[in-house]
Amino acid sequence: MTSDNVTELGASRRMRGLDRAFEMLAYLRERGGPARPNEIAIGIGAPKSTAYELVNALLATGVLEYADGDGRVFLGRKLYFLGLAYQEHFDLTRECKAYLRDLATETRETAQLCMLDGNKYTVAMMHEGARPFRISADVGEPIPLPWTASGRLLLSHMSDAEILDFIPSEDFVLPDGSTLATEVFLAETERARQEGVFSFDSLADTFTHCFAAPVSQDGTTCVATLCLISPREDAVRNFDTYREALKSAARDLSGKLGDNAIALTKSGIA
Repeated sequence: MTSDNVTELGASRRMRGLDRAFEMLAYLRERGGPARPNEIAIGIGAPKSTAYELVNALLATGVLEYADGDGRVFLGRKLYFLGLAYQEHFDLTRECKAYLRDLATETRETAQLCMLDGNKYTVAMMHEGARPFRISADVGEPIPLPWTASGRLLLSHMSDAEILDFIPSEDFVLPDGSTLATEVFLAETERARQEGVFSFDSLADTFTHCFAAPVSQDGTTCVATLCLISPREDAVRNFDTYREALKSAARDLSGKLGDNAIALTKSGIA
């Protein structure tokens, strides 16, 4: 084996190690609590020896911390400080929060900033409306894209083949157990692309209507969505008003983010 081959092999192993490390962090985030290294190994489908080695490396850097005396680990404070540095550098949080606050104030409905998290949808930020009965969602929870209005927009820059390759087939199974036909999803995605907005009665409950408009990079790629979640009766009464308020805010935010919109697709701002 030549020295070049040895170098390439070492680089490939380091990349696999980094991939595994990020899988571990994502697993702990989705789990929402600490886990032992062997549980992490099972959760991400990694050899136990690899999991123990990477856990020890991440503990040494503060990216992971021990959560108890039983060997369970969880996300460390180093990640918090890295997040603060990211927020200070791009300053997107303040910009997006202002738009969510203004939308919620104008409409009295719950406003959200939603993004891709891998091949899932997630609410990155939220501002609750001023109603006595408030509608909210779990920030950061990964949800299948076909269940969401935003999903039609977040994938609208992709071809039909790319969309079907991107979404796991099981994600087309809806909360009520029925299956959404892929041709229906693709047609709705095309309509969302053409109209620059999408809304429908929520598939996750029987009382809300979801509106979404794209936050775009270069006017072509949707990197996030602004959303309004409204009781269905109010959505009917204010349908055009809510759609136009969202579209206007999303266009304005797209222009203000400029090149920093790229950062939304990489790390999120939650």
